[in-house]
Amino acid sequence: MKETMRGLVKEVPAPSGLVYHNDLPVPQVGDDEVLIKVHCTAICGSDIHMMEWDEWSQKRLNPPVTLGHETAGTVVAVGAKVTDRKVGDRVSVETHIPCGECYFCKNGMGHICNDIKLFGVSENGAFAEYTKVRSDVTFLLDDDLTDEAACMFEPMGAGVHGVESAQVEGKVVLVSGCGPIGLTAISASKTFGAKMVIACDLLEARLEVAKEMGADVVLNSTSCNVAEEVKKLTDGIGADAAIDVTGVEAAINTALKSVRAAGRVVCVGLPTKPVTLHDMTDDLIYREVELTGVSGRKIWDTWDSFAKVLKGPYFKLEKMIGGKFVLEDFEKALEEIKKGTPGKMLLYPNVEDM
Repeated sequence: MKETMRGLVKEVPAPSGLVYHNDLPVPQVGDDEVLIKVHCTAICGSDIHMMEWDEWSQKRLNPPVTLGHETAGTVVAVGAKVTDRKVGDRVSVETHIPCGECYFCKNGMGHICNDIKLFGVSENGAFAEYTKVRSDVTFLLDDDLTDEAACMFEPMGAGVHGVESAQVEGKVVLVSGCGPIGLTAISASKTFGAKMVIACDLLEARLEVAKEMGADVVLNSTSCNVAEEVKKLTDGIGADAAIDVTGVEAAINTALKSVRAAGRVVCVGLPTKPVTLHDMTDDLIYREVELTGVSGRKIWDTWDSFAKVLKGPYFKLEKMIGGKFVLEDFEKALEEIKKGTPGKMLLYPNVEDM
């Protein structure tokens, strides 16, 4: 085993990019951990938040930290007490590392654990050649699943969790935001029986992909009043459910106005600053609209649900991959994200894995 490795580190508690190192120590596993040789890791919106050092990041990150959590790789070493994984297993990783002892963990809600740790956020992650994590938060991959598809389980699980919370079967559903997670929410809504899926975004390129992922109607938020258009499409009633993947105040308020009375709005996207509800009395209270949030994925229920979406007719993996880059070219990947290029940007520590 090598003693050092290459990796990307968020070094300081301030707005800054990542720093590339070629001499980081290879992690040493504890008794309940596994060491993973990373094949590829996707860049998440939260990685951008952490580089920008927003309020969310300041509450959760204590630099220096190796970022990256949407990953796939192969187990190359196991701790002394690990019995559920072995060398050679291909795995992905659940970002939430629950304590296992609090009320929520003991009642099947480990994803909202009181003392949760976050892989690639509070703990070193997978923008590196190797990473380590507790074995019980690794997900064993089927042999026919590509590394690229395996990277999608963690991020796309958030979209699937949102769809499950929206209870979409037989319903008209509005999905706000057509980035990768929003596209997954669209395909998951169709997979789980939504009657109509309306997608909105600011970018035409993303809306075109949304059509291919199952959206029945697409709306460009820059050129129409989304709430009014949704009402027109639903005989003046409104959507049964709305799923916001943007975390943007304007989109959340539009979602509230777009759903019918007694409808449900599910917030998946993470706001980077406090959000004001513009007319809480008329948009929410008087109409008995439910407003809720979802945090990541249910462990492991949502992972199994995404596997169904992945194998279904609407989800198209090739549309979810925006670019592939060797680890050293991470800045090029970030530029593509800033330009609004559709799809996930994947980083590969080793060029032979691309």
